[in-house]
Amino acid sequence: MADRVADLRSDTVTRPTPAMRLAMAEAPVGDDVFDEDPSLHELQSYGASLFGHEAALFTPSGSMANQIALQLVVPRAEELLCDADAHVVTYEMGAAAAYSGISTRTWPFAGGALDPAAIADMIRQPGGYTVPTRAIAVEQTHNRGGGSIIPLADLQALRTICDDNGLLLHCDGARIWHAHVATGVPLAEYGRLFDTLSVCLSKGLGAPVGSLVIGSAARIAEARVIRKRLGGGMRQAGILAAAGLYALHHHIDRLADDHAKARHLASALAPLGVVDPARVETNLVMLDLRAAALDAAQLTAAARDLGVLVSPFGPRTVRLTTHLDLTDDDVTTTASVLTKLLT
Repeated sequence: MADRVADLRSDTVTRPTPAMRLAMAEAPVGDDVFDEDPSLHELQSYGASLFGHEAALFTPSGSMANQIALQLVVPRAEELLCDADAHVVTYEMGAAAAYSGISTRTWPFAGGALDPAAIADMIRQPGGYTVPTRAIAVEQTHNRGGGSIIPLADLQALRTICDDNGLLLHCDGARIWHAHVATGVPLAEYGRLFDTLSVCLSKGLGAPVGSLVIGSAARIAEARVIRKRLGGGMRQAGILAAAGLYALHHHIDRLADDHAKARHLASALAPLGVVDPARVETNLVMLDLRAAALDAAQLTAAARDLGVLVSPFGPRTVRLTTHLDLTDDDVTTTASVLTKLLT
């Protein structure tokens, strides 16, 4: 492997910047199980305010944040609707069923493209021994959809559908910061559409750990109990909160740089027929290898040998992720290596 490794597997591989490390080292702390950590109070208050909500709760992972939120919006033995490739039903180890007794039903995966009317037709009301629908979940931006963005108008339509049917609406907003930067839609505009949100601090924003569950004060009070039940009670977690605060203050606007790097990669690889640059909206580039000589496993292994790390996302799909630690030279190297391997 080359001396310098270009790691495009995920935006979770970033390391805290020196300034973020300093903020962590100097953070005032307390015991958060007693709700006495001032840095966590500041992070949670600021995070909630960005989305126009009353309160937020820090969790050690995005999966925990999502699963807490789902318990807030769906009672046991009742139903959540989401898309078939949503993170909450694909990458969270069946937690909604295992821990919360939630039944899920999905609509066909289409990335950021939604059909609100078709989703409305899926809703089941109580009665007749059917499992009643209680909430809808969407993912903004969509991971398996290549970082695609759900249009604001579609989210507004879903909000109306939920209101008309007495349902709650959850957003898995692990990468919602990217949608905000790419579209200019204010975070509070997104926030007002949802009853609960989960937002990640440790992907594009570059913090080492953590997500926030966001919602009303009453829901977040309940969320604290659920987090403790799941083993997520933390003590002097203000050290981690300080990293999240630094990220929120300093690393949101710079996501535009990641988008530019992703577009550059897509444009460089487009002549190979493996990606359409027009479909690259944020920081994820999905390579379609169906017509290529190498499959995903073979390309991943060969690229690793040449100092480029990528993620296989299916037998014939590879994901490239741009992020805080990826340099312009890394992008150039990646484009050169992949072009060599796919030509």
